[in-house]
Amino acid sequence: MTELHHSHQDDALEVLKNAKIVVVVGISPTPERPSYYVSERVINKGMHKVYFVNPKYAGQEILGIKVLSSLEEVPEPIDIVNVFRNPAYIEPIFEEALKVGAKCVWLQPGCENMEVIEKYKDKIKVVWNACIGVEAGYL
Repeated sequence: MTELHHSHQDDALEVLKNAKIVVVVGISPTPERPSYYVSERVINKGMHKVYFVNPKYAGQEILGIKVLSSLEEVPEPIDIVNVFRNPAYIEPIFEEALKVGAKCVWLQPGCENMEVIEKYKDKIKVVWNACIGVEAGYL
């Protein structure tokens, strides 16, 4: 298990480096929320096209980006599904990510659900224990 864990740390940067399209699931309009300020950091870096998904805010704009209600509404192939959700609710996101052919599910710190990770890690690339905002700083 530790070996898997370890590879993820180095993997995170590699995944981000090769990605063009990042979809943030669980975006919040509240600037104090990690989903907001971490996404802002990735957008400001200017190296990725960012989409937002949150059914609760679909149709609204956050950080100048229109919020979509599902991954299926993203009009381009998805490299990273960046998840800011309670660990109890992440399994359907994996299902949807597989359905749309996303390359990677990136679980932000605090969103990890090891049971779900174990179940899907052979079907899709999973990154956890790394914050996309922090990693973006290394690009």
